Amino acid sequence: MFNNIYQNKNVLLTGHTGFKGSWLALWLAQMGANVTGYSLQPPTEPNHFQLLNLKLKSVIGDVRNTDKLKQIFKEQKPEIIFHLAAQAIVRQSYLEPVETFASNVMGTVNVLEAARACNTIRAVVIVTSDKCYENHEWPWGYREIDALGGYDPYSASKACAEIVTTCWRNSFFHPDDYGKSHEILIASARAGNVIGGGDWAADRLIPDIMRAASKDEKVKIRNPHATRPWQHVLEPLSGYLLLGQKLLEGRREFAEAWNFGTAEQDNLSVGEIVEHIREMWPRIDYEIHQSPSQPHEAGLLRLDCSKARIQLKWFPVWTGKETIEKTVEWYRAFYESGKVQSIYHLNCYIESAKSKNIAWAE
Repeated sequence: MFNNIYQNKNVLLTGHTGFKGSWLALWLAQMGANVTGYSLQPPTEPNHFQLLNLKLKSVIGDVRNTDKLKQIFKEQKPEIIFHLAAQAIVRQSYLEPVETFASNVMGTVNVLEAARACNTIRAVVIVTSDKCYENHEWPWGYREIDALGGYDPYSASKACAEIVTTCWRNSFFHPDDYGKSHEILIASARAGNVIGGGDWAADRLIPDIMRAASKDEKVKIRNPHATRPWQHVLEPLSGYLLLGQKLLEGRREFAEAWNFGTAEQDNLSVGEIVEHIREMWPRIDYEIHQSPSQPHEAGLLRLDCSKARIQLKWFPVWTGKETIEKTVEWYRAFYESGKVQSIYHLNCYIESAKSKNIAWAE
């Protein structure tokens, strides 16, 4: 996979104890990378990272701690950075806006500055969010050239992180100067709502549903008509890894911003997702709970991923139905028999990619 580029590579992954980060740590470890994780303590109990019991160097630290971050870069000598550490919950950003901006904006600044001071690094992938776009509730997808913005603190902080990334790339790591005045290529990645096994974060649809089901309770659905590009967590991770491969190969034309999202038919409303899940696990029940005082959340958000499809040759592997099936299967196995199916699902995903002749899987 990925031209075997990650085998024996020193990889530094921020946010490795989170949902998406733990899945990426698993995949990198399976490919033989030497992974160092830098993150806060796992955010929930249970949590996917500890369930995986991965053999990697795990450093508990805050991306806001500049000195510690630079020290870890110096000690571990990474060749590529995947920056996922963030305050990732929209509703929490209303409660803690200062912390959200400090983590998501200054955390990104600190990672890029640590990279600038480390002479072993060749590639940096900064992960932001589809919510970095100025949302006009358009029925078509946002492209990488569309305006950045953000109604809520989380979305605005991710737009700021994108601006920071562009600034550092232009000011210190310009692709035109690659191989002359510097040896680092930087890209950013924007993905939609990810689902899959092992997420227990508060105020996220799938974790809320699964927690309620495990207790035979009804889950409260805030906004059944909100439409998002739901995708399995492994989908954007394949994009991040493919992007990292290109940067490590010195392909400076890929040092840009990239969208990784679903096929058009897999943009589903919250209500549709819940109904699909209930078909697969009848134990699930819900009720609509819309409060006029709840904070603003986007109603419609889509990504145009034409650039990734045409230039990176990146394509989604699983349909929306397969994504929901795998997600429900993971949680059912966990709650009914204590099994953690993450490696099995990763292997299923890779085999599906091979069967569809997806380029990175060959």
